[in-house]
Amino acid sequence: MVTKVSEESAFTVLLHEFRGIFIRISVPVIIIIFFCMTMSISMINIGDYQIPILYPNSIHSISIQIIILMKNTLLPKTVTLIQVAPGQAFIAQIYVSIILGIIVALPIMLRELNGFIGPALYFQEKKIIKNVIISSIILFIAGCFFSYYLVIPYTIEFLYKYGESMGVASFFDITQFILFVMNMLILFGFAYQLPLIMWALTKTKIVNQHFWRNNFRFAILFLVILGAFITPDGSGVTMWFVVGPLLLLYIIGMIVVKTKFNNITL
Repeated sequence: MVTKVSEESAFTVLLHEFRGIFIRISVPVIIIIFFCMTMSISMINIGDYQIPILYPNSIHSISIQIIILMKNTLLPKTVTLIQVAPGQAFIAQIYVSIILGIIVALPIMLRELNGFIGPALYFQEKKIIKNVIISSIILFIAGCFFSYYLVIPYTIEFLYKYGESMGVASFFDITQFILFVMNMLILFGFAYQLPLIMWALTKTKIVNQHFWRNNFRFAILFLVILGAFITPDGSGVTMWFVVGPLLLLYIIGMIVVKTKFNNITL
């Protein structure tokens, strides 16, 4: 009876901790989303310097400014961004604001996660987790940058050239445009975690250090299939924008695994 009561008490305490973590994470995300949808950034000239200022403007908010920036940097000049139903532009603004809220509040999320699991870890384990988190963030950002500045513009331009060759007017629905860009950024961000995943699987002894080299040919086949799956066109050209970097990351992962576990027999 005492054991049952103590278990229920421990479960109640755990629920309260989760509730507190959820609130401490949700509130900053909501505040940032509201901020991005109601505030605007403008540059003012003070002498020889340009100073950014914030002011309320929901019609030209930060999220809308980011959508305009994406339109100007990612879409060919011949493609027009449109909304085909009332409210689509507003929904696109909400999508961007939510993503910004999650990204900006990410340090708070990591701090809460560290505060929750930190007391149960040894110093060395905390150090490993810290290095893993930092490496994961760097790889995710690298994947997003590569996708934004190379893969997405080339893919969109290539796909719309078919329409131009037939004299068809080129339009892109704003909601679909935002979802397409966000999906590509997230896909590449997670795909760039490959070396970290290889290290983690070897570290936990799920596979041995020779597994990655011995199955290199199958890895190439898998990456080609993955590239064909996540790229939206059938040209085969944009697919290699995915496969090439992933293959390089796989080789980097093999080198990391060999370096870290060279003297360990698993």
